[in-house]
Amino acid sequence: MKKVRVIFSPEAEEVYKYLNKQAHLSKTENMILNALNKKIELIKLNMHYGTPIAKKLIPEEYKIKYGITNLFRVELPQFWRMLYTLTNGETEIEVIAFVLDVIDHKAYDKKFDYRGI
Repeated sequence: MKKVRVIFSPEAEEVYKYLNKQAHLSKTENMILNALNKKIELIKLNMHYGTPIAKKLIPEEYKIKYGITNLFRVELPQFWRMLYTLTNGETEIEVIAFVLDVIDHKAYDKKFDYRGI
């Protein structure tokens, strides 16, 4: 079985640091951080844990910036989302789950060009 290593993009790392900094001050940030940490552990156990996003729906931003060909979504509390892609690791027995973004619902809708009805 391949080992899964989780790595954050600079954008996701920034949000993760923010959540860590605010967790002791805000129940909401603490709840999101705890859920995020639990979901990361689940991804390490099952790299396909998240909901796959159809290739045609992958934002161009991710394709251009990171050259991704797959994308998974994980739902977090308060309608936040974690988006990650799977890539080959440095060895044949490793897979990297690259967390592209940890975003709120409004940012998620904007990134995927969803419009309110």
